[in-house]
Amino acid sequence: MGELWPVPDVLAYLAGRWRTERSVRDLASGLEGRFEGVTSYDGLDDGGLISRESGAFTWQGATRPAERTLRYEPGSGPGRADVRFADGRPFHALDLTTGHHVADHPCAADLYRGEFTVRGPDRWRTVWRVGGPAKDLLLTTDYLRETPEA
Repeated sequence: MGELWPVPDVLAYLAGRWRTERSVRDLASGLEGRFEGVTSYDGLDDGGLISRESGAFTWQGATRPAERTLRYEPGSGPGRADVRFADGRPFHALDLTTGHHVADHPCAADLYRGEFTVRGPDRWRTVWRVGGPAKDLLLTTDYLRETPEA
């Protein structure tokens, strides 16, 4: 799993359904949580994608439904996208042409630093390190493409 997988067209690569597993560690308290669900990347009329993540998040023994929606808009080239929150606010740029990308997102006094790594045609990972006065988190998410049933 050490090789990078360059992505010539990020929107085409992401399109479809992905099994999503995320570990969440609070580095200050040592608490750990887990998200399990699916992320669906569906086409938009403007050529972008809407990403809908849904599943269950377990934290301190309690499991609750969780969901998130992001927009992936075409970037400055096919291997690039501009990621936005559901309300249109900018989140970060994404460039997977080499199979690896690091992005920063300041949020109030905290900084989110995301590392994106593509490991093959059907698997990729994000690692977000969130640091600042309000948060000290490590979020690791693995995506595995779901194949349509025959």
